[in-house]
Amino acid sequence: MYTLYIANKNYSSWSLRPWLLLQVLGIPFDEQLKPFGECPDATDFRGFSPSGKVPCLHDGDQVVWDSLAIAEYLAERHPGVWPVDPAARAWARCAAAEMHSSFGTLRNICSMNCGLRIRLREIPPALLSDIGRLEELWSQGLDRFGGPWLAGASFGAVDAFFAPVAFRIQTYALPLGRQSQTYVDRLLALPAMTQWYRDALAERWRDAAHEAEVPLVGEVVADFRAV
Repeated sequence: MYTLYIANKNYSSWSLRPWLLLQVLGIPFDEQLKPFGECPDATDFRGFSPSGKVPCLHDGDQVVWDSLAIAEYLAERHPGVWPVDPAARAWARCAAAEMHSSFGTLRNICSMNCGLRIRLREIPPALLSDIGRLEELWSQGLDRFGGPWLAGASFGAVDAFFAPVAFRIQTYALPLGRQSQTYVDRLLALPAMTQWYRDALAERWRDAAHEAEVPLVGEVVADFRAV
């Protein structure tokens, strides 16, 4: 059985991607959660991850780090990670890779913090540009491949890669058109996403570095996390 190392569900967008993919595709795995803030520094993650970062997948003696590498490793062993149709598969890989490497302003301003609701002081042009590109990608996938998921009828890796964005949109009330908001709502309604969200709210760990980012960008209007 696979072992997937992740960090706090409230904060760790990178951990969410392979965790959600495994859950939705029904691939058994053992979850090992290593909280941010419990270790003196990131080098303590090196005991299970060569990069000192999460997520990291163990398959016996084989260790696979980085969320995109994990998706590709799983695709070699399980159906459903990428679409069967070549055109849909190529598009899905491109969109997932773009999410993996781009959208820096969205990441910097709207870090994942599932349990909070935050009113941004402003939505700068660079953030609007990132939101616009998200909507362009989502519209392209949904229209071209027929939905309800980005590359067709089935949830796959490309949807898992955009799942953390759904939590960010919920936290920061980012403006979206109807089609994009419907897709976000569909992601948030997945049983595995609701499970991740419940677990995130129940966590009692607080990581100072992540918490310090919040007042720099906006005001907390609600906090649903366990006291």
